[in-house]
Amino acid sequence: MPPKPRRIWSLDDLSDYVNEILCHHEQLETGCFQLTRRTLYRNDRPCGIYFCLHGPRQVRLSAIWASDRNTLFFYRATGERYHTVRLTERPGIDLLDEPTGESAREPAAA
Repeated sequence: MPPKPRRIWSLDDLSDYVNEILCHHEQLETGCFQLTRRTLYRNDRPCGIYFCLHGPRQVRLSAIWASDRNTLFFYRATGERYHTVRLTERPGIDLLDEPTGESAREPAAA
């Protein structure tokens, strides 16, 4: 049974929800695989979070939370988008204080 939608209040709640959706889709046990996250930037301003689930046999599943749309986009290991979830409420996340310290900056336009 797919995970039920729920209220997401924090970055940890958002990470847990993404982990559940990605694991459910690939029939993996939730919590057994590492989920990493990186803040995404556009024009040197944080605009979302990239999540990557490192599954078995080097399988990588991903999701992106677009903060301006308050939407999660889920991707298969092939890169194909398979699921979109529009969150009803914006999580209380300050992207500038993202705790992992990792970031992925979009290259500057020439």
